[in-house]
Amino acid sequence: MCVPLAAWAQVATPVHAEAPAISLRADGILTAAAPPAGMVIRYTLDGSEPGRDAGEWLEPIDVPAGYTARARLFTPDGTGVGWTVAWTPPTGTRKPSTLVPLTQNRDWRSYDWSARHAAIVDLMRERQPEIVMLGDSITHFWGGDPASGRRTGVEVWDRVFAGRRVVNLGYGWDRTENVLWRLTHGEFDGVAPKVVVVMIGTNNMGINTVDEIAQGVEAICAELHRRSASTRILLLGIFPRGVKPDATRAKVAAVNERLAQLDGRNGITFLDIGARFLDADGSISQDVMYDYLHPTAKGYAIWAEAMGPTLESLLK
Repeated sequence: MCVPLAAWAQVATPVHAEAPAISLRADGILTAAAPPAGMVIRYTLDGSEPGRDAGEWLEPIDVPAGYTARARLFTPDGTGVGWTVAWTPPTGTRKPSTLVPLTQNRDWRSYDWSARHAAIVDLMRERQPEIVMLGDSITHFWGGDPASGRRTGVEVWDRVFAGRRVVNLGYGWDRTENVLWRLTHGEFDGVAPKVVVVMIGTNNMGINTVDEIAQGVEAICAELHRRSASTRILLLGIFPRGVKPDATRAKVAAVNERLAQLDGRNGITFLDIGARFLDADGSISQDVMYDYLHPTAKGYAIWAEAMGPTLESLLK
C-alpha cells in the first residue's frame, strides 16, 4: 500500500507506525524523522517501489519536477516493512536523471554504500589527499583506502601511489547522479587535492542518452571546480566494455567525444586511454578485463602506465 505524502503532512504523528514519517518543508524540501531503532529509510525518485538496492535516506531531499519520491522502512537484512510513502512535486520541466543527486545501494552484496560514504567523509578530512580517484566500481576495485568490497589491483595501486596521499572515491555501481550526491554531502568539503582523476558514466549507459551522460560528467567536474578551483581534473574517457565492438561501445565513444570538448576548461585535462585495453581486432581479453568491464591486475597496470605521464605532469 502506498500513502500519498499529502495525507502525512496534515498529521503531527504517523497514522501507521510502520511507514516512514516524511514531511514537506515550506521551501519544498522533503524531510524524514529518524526511523525506528534498527531500521533505515530507503527511497527512489523514479517512481519505482523502493527495494533493498534503493539508496538510504541520509539527508533532506529536493525532488525535482517530473520525479516521484517513494520511501519505505527496511530492516538491516533488507526486508521492507509496512507501507510506502509517496510524493510528486508540481509539474515542470524534467531534467535528466544524470543531474539529480541520489544515494544508492545496488551493490549491497559486496559493500555498504552508506558506510563507505561515512568512512570517506572522515578519511578525506583527515588525510587531505594530494590525489583523489573518483568513479564507480572500476575505480573502487583497484585498491587503496578506504578498503571495502572487492580489491583486484592492490599491488599495482600500492606501487603507483607509493608515498602519495591518495583516497579512493570509487563506489561499485555508482552513476553520475550518485557521485553528485556524494560531492555535495561531505566528501569534498574542506579539501583541495592537487589532482582528481574522474572516470564515471559506464553505469548510465543502459538508461541515459549520450547527451545526458555527458551532462552528468560535466556537472561533476563543475562541482569539483566550484569546491576547489586550484584542483586539476584529469578526466578520463569512459573505458570500452564488452567482448567486441558493438552498439554500447559506439555509445561510449560518442560520450567520450562530448567529454573531449571539456579539455582545457576549468582545470580539466581530458585523456582517453581506452584503446590501450584492446587487442588489434578491437576485442577485450579476459586477462585484461575479467568480465569485459572490470580490469584485472594486468588491466590496472595498463591503466597506471597509460595515465602516469599526464598525472605526473599535473601534479607538478
